[in-house]
Amino acid sequence: MKILMVGLGGIGQRHVRNLRALLGESAEILAYRVRRLSQLVTPTLQADRTRDVEQEYGIRAFNSLEAALAESPAIAFITNPSSLHIPAALTCARAGCDLFLEKPLSNSLEGIAELMEEVSRRRLVAMVGYQLRFHPALRALSEIVKSGVLGRLLAVRATVGEYLPGWHPYEDYRHMYASRSALGGGVVLSQIHEFDYLYSLFGPPRRLFSLGGHHSGLEIDVEDVASTLMECQVDGRCLPVHLQQDYLQRPASRGCEVIGDAGKCIMDLASLTLVRYGPDGTPADSQRWDGFDRNQLFLDQTGHFLECVETRRKPVVDLADGVWSLRTALAAKESIERRGTVELEDADVYANVVAQ
Repeated sequence: MKILMVGLGGIGQRHVRNLRALLGESAEILAYRVRRLSQLVTPTLQADRTRDVEQEYGIRAFNSLEAALAESPAIAFITNPSSLHIPAALTCARAGCDLFLEKPLSNSLEGIAELMEEVSRRRLVAMVGYQLRFHPALRALSEIVKSGVLGRLLAVRATVGEYLPGWHPYEDYRHMYASRSALGGGVVLSQIHEFDYLYSLFGPPRRLFSLGGHHSGLEIDVEDVASTLMECQVDGRCLPVHLQQDYLQRPASRGCEVIGDAGKCIMDLASLTLVRYGPDGTPADSQRWDGFDRNQLFLDQTGHFLECVETRRKPVVDLADGVWSLRTALAAKESIERRGTVELEDADVYANVVAQ
């Protein structure tokens, strides 16, 4: 099987490592590269300049996307900067490639309808890279929410915060896509995983209001703090869902609290724990995942995608799902800019889609 990598930065190299782990030498890996940096990015996100990534993983690199596609790859992994995803994905789709697109789909909705039409017309498999969907803690939280054991849901509070300069030790944070508006950066889009998993649990919001901006001394031209209140619909009732995002917290914080009238559940992804409290306020159930290897999320995600390619079935996060998280994040950015509430059209059509 020929697999094309469009971009070979940190996340692209992670996918290559995992493809080699899953497929061995049976995969012929091609890469369309622009910067052609030779350094290998290690699993701990360090730059090893003594090793060449193309030699290490047996990659054939091309200077143009057209030349790479002339080799007839079956699959394309779109791992270049967010603002460049859609043009590359469209070109690969027109060449007949099944697609794995890193999150977010883009930094705008431009070209997405055309991509969805091309994927549908050619009956391609297309998946968006939200690896948290494969996290055992999130899956456990989803089961609890769907079981109804928490009673009538009253509120949700989610948070994600980590220090941006510590994300990628192998590169200057000021040059990262997450730091640059032109590449689709900013905390809202870069930490879009939370919008996706909240969508998976509670459906899309009908409207939202967000406050945020560039409030720190970080040398970036995008927002580094965002606080978003979303109105979701669960069982015909309004459910307030709040999300706090930032590029600044040390130590990192990531988790979600779901509150019902018969108990609450707290998922802490930093400590890898989940605790459910009963109606009397005492712990009714707890789970831990000590020693969990984060890369397992990516392995499971890639394995799922390859299985979907083989069986031609719908991935757990397809383009339509990816569009909703993007629409929500873009609405949050619009709300910050306009300082007002933003309505999301068609949300009622999809409300509670996951719970049904």
